[in-house]
Amino acid sequence: MMELKFDKDGLIPAIVVDDDTGRVLTLAYMNKESLAISMEKGLTCFWSRSRQELWLKGETSGNYQHIVSITADCDGDALEVRVKKDGPACHTGAESCFHHDIYGERKEKFQLEGLYDLLLDRKAKMPEGSYTTYLFQKGIDKILKKVGEECTEVIIAAKAEDKAETVYEIADLCYPPLALMAEAGLTVEDIRTELAGRHVIDHKVKQEKMT
Repeated sequence: MMELKFDKDGLIPAIVVDDDTGRVLTLAYMNKESLAISMEKGLTCFWSRSRQELWLKGETSGNYQHIVSITADCDGDALEVRVKKDGPACHTGAESCFHHDIYGERKEKFQLEGLYDLLLDRKAKMPEGSYTTYLFQKGIDKILKKVGEECTEVIIAAKAEDKAETVYEIADLCYPPLALMAEAGLTVEDIRTELAGRHVIDHKVKQEKMT
């Protein structure tokens, strides 16, 4: 393992990144002890420079950060910590500690997780007048019918070689499968894990063919 360079106070900056979205969540500091605890527990643990004590993220708030990986930079004096989070990263309740615009305007990228979470919320609250509520009330057969309808619309648009319409219909197609997933108790992470596994298999097959 690469030898890490801690500063004169025995600290190393740790840039915490949401593994699902790639968004930077916070910049904190670790010492050798907090890094060891983080690696042992699989949860982020930092050194609080203001309180001068160890700080296990989520211990009081419940917003734990489950570590996916820890990577050092080229000089070994900074860490990237990729995590799966249980809740907001910032003590203000914001998803990220970085939410004050200084220059330019930060635009949030669309995330399937956001749409999926919205569908879960609709399923839990069943707001009156919502088409999503209607789908969930009608059940799995109606949702499956909607999946089929949107697939057909994509085929028609693509066959017509209408690029704008094809983009529109593919975007529409994203909705019913996510509703199906919510109904069936599946998550976006389930699909991501399956796709990641296929990528590994395909990579191995390609390597075998080359040898």
